[in-house]
Formats: sequence, structure tokens, C-alpha cells
Amino acid sequence: MSQAATSSPPAAAPAPDAGGTVFAVILAISFCHLLNDMMQSLLPAIYPSLKASLRLSFGQIGLITLAYQITASILQPLVGLYADKRPTPLALPGGTLFSLAGLVVLSVAHSYGLLLVGASLLGVGSSVFHPESSRVARMAAGGRHGLAQSLFQVGGNAGSALGPLAAAVFVVRYGQTSLAFFALLALLSCAILWNVGTWYRHHGLARLTAGAGKRTAAALPPGRARWALAILLALIFSKYVYLASLTSYFTFYLIHKFGVSVQAAQVRLFVFLAAVAVGTVAGGPVGDRFGRKSVIWASILGVLPLTLLLPHASLFWTGPLTVAIGLLLASAFPAIVVFAQELAPGKVGMISGLFFGFSFGMGGLGAAVLGRVADVAGIDTVYRLCAFLPAIGLLAAFLPDLRRGALAKVTEA
Repeated sequence: MSQAATSSPPAAAPAPDAGGTVFAVILAISFCHLLNDMMQSLLPAIYPSLKASLRLSFGQIGLITLAYQITASILQPLVGLYADKRPTPLALPGGTLFSLAGLVVLSVAHSYGLLLVGASLLGVGSSVFHPESSRVARMAAGGRHGLAQSLFQVGGNAGSALGPLAAAVFVVRYGQTSLAFFALLALLSCAILWNVGTWYRHHGLARLTAGAGKRTAAALPPGRARWALAILLALIFSKYVYLASLTSYFTFYLIHKFGVSVQAAQVRLFVFLAAVAVGTVAGGPVGDRFGRKSVIWASILGVLPLTLLLPHASLFWTGPLTVAIGLLLASAFPAIVVFAQELAPGKVGMISGLFFGFSFGMGGLGAAVLGRVADVAGIDTVYRLCAFLPAIGLLAAFLPDLRRGALAKVTEA
């Protein structure tokens, strides 16, 4: 069937399809990204009630998080690699069934073993969703890959921000069993993704194949591509560990250093998360226009002086500094993901899974390590140490230039 699509009679049909950005598809997966990440963020919301009702230790709570993170992060590149070799459009709606099952199990779990099963199922749902949805974003991009990634990722940012709000309104009030209500959102996501999967099968694969064909002739040598991917992963490490310091401990820092109320600290955290969402939306289109490497450099050079200033800033200046940090750090991620996809033509799923899984894992690991640092040396020390993390981004100097002329020179060399 795909051979027929590449023959001369239907050649006129794919051309207009391949040239345009399919916003309906991108917005659909962005909305499903919102639902997915909101459902994932409900797990920590039930920790206090689980600890009290089942008399769990902090170590056991940590193992629940570990079970979720292993399935949610480590499986992602494996799912993406499989999808690259054997595209499975129905994996998108199918993956949401794991999230649905995980929420249902968690809503009725009254033993520690069932909690681990529910957390693992929730993680599997996320591991299927992210690489496949990122592939769809590239399929529907119509050449505007940065914009597509930005719109896709901002849905996840919104979902992560809405999760704690939903937990405060429903889970805290109605308890663990209220998670079953949120399982209905998984059914809504499944219905939307079924339609996306239909588009994926009939149109998306042809668009992705056509785009990969255009890039293959200008690919980097394998060794240089692997080196560039390692640099990009180092950038992800620095950015997500620093973001973890703010998303997990910023309220504690404000309360400890400036004596603000819990409510005031939460408002400032919300403003920071809003800046992250805006930066995510802006980073992709700017990368499309001025180049991915330029956005990465702007993020590095712009954010490093700000992170160095933050531990010494007054309460007044802490707000503008964290907003600027959120904008700049978040703007780089869509550019990094698209840059990595262009380094490995034909491996969009594996690359997407690797980078989403790595960013998720580094965020969780970073939060755990920084929490230990805060216990031992104090919360102020966390921000003094993390201030230097963006300096790792100077490795971007060794990233290749992916413009066609530059690639041709590299290939000839």
C-alpha cells in the first residue's frame, strides 16, 4: 500500500498534505498530553493518605515512586525503538488503557503490592504515550517541527500544573477512591487518540517517510551524530535537575529565606510554572526561524548569569529572576528534541522516547538528590550549588551545524 503511495499517479495528493501543518492533530495530542500528565501527577497526591492508612514508611513511598519512574522513563526509548521499526498507530489509544488500569488499581489498592502494580501501570501508559505522540507531532508539523513540539509539550506543562489543583479539589477532599473518576479522563483521551491513530495510519506515516527521505542525504557521520546526542543529553541533565530544584523546593526556599506564607509561596511557584509554559511555546517557533542551535545558545548564555544571581537576590528580585529562568530554560527543550530527531533520521520514536524518558528520570533523580542535600546542608545550599548547573550547557559549542551547506562539508570530510 505504501509502494502505491509513492508511485506517479497519486504523487500529487501527498504534496499538499506534506506541505501543511495539521493543527487539528497537533492540538489533539497536546490536549491528550495535558490529560496524560495530569493523571500522572495524581499519584503523589495520595501519598499522605496512603502513608496514614497503610502505615507506610518513607522508604516504601520512595519505592512506589521508583516503580512508577522505572516504567515511565526507562521503557520510553524501547517503546520508541519498536515503533520506529514497526509503526503501530493503535498504540496511542492502547497506551491510555494502561493509565486507566493504573488509576483504577490505585483507587482500590489496600495493600502495598497493589500500590506497586498500580504505579507501574500508570508509568507504562506514560511510556507508550510520549514517544508515539512526539512522532505524531513531527508527522503533522509540515516542516514547522519546533512549533509542533512546542504545542505538544505545552500540553504536558499545563497538565502537570493542573494535577496538583485537581488533587486539592477532589483527591484530598474525597480520598483515594476519587482516582477512579479521573480514569474516565483516560477514556476521553482514548477516544481522541483513536481518531489521531486513524490519521496516523492513513496520512502520518507517508508524511514522516517523505520528511526522513529529504534529510537522509545530509545526515552526519554516525560517530559525530552520537557525540552530538551525548551533548544534548548533558544539556537535558543540567536543565532538568535545575528545574527540579525550583519545582520541588522553591516554596520551601521562599518560606525559609524570606518568611513568606505558604499561599504566597504557592502563587510564586505558579508564576514560575506559567513562565515555563510560555517558554515552551516560544522556543519551538523561534528555533524554526533562527535555528535550533541559536535557541540552545540563547538559553545557556541567558540563564547562567540569572541562576548565579538568584541565591543572592532579594524577595522582590527573586520573582523576575525565576520568571526569566523559567522562560529561558523551557525554551530550549523543544529545540533540543527536534535537533536530536534531525541527528537520527528515521528514528524519531526512539529519540523522542530517549529524551522524554531521560528528562523525566533526571527530574525525579535530581529532586531526590537535592532533597538529601537540603536535609544535610540546608535549602540555601541547594540553590548555591545548582546555580552552576547551566554552565554544563557550554558543551553546546561542540554541537554540529545542521544547515544543509554545513552538513555537506561535514559529510565530504
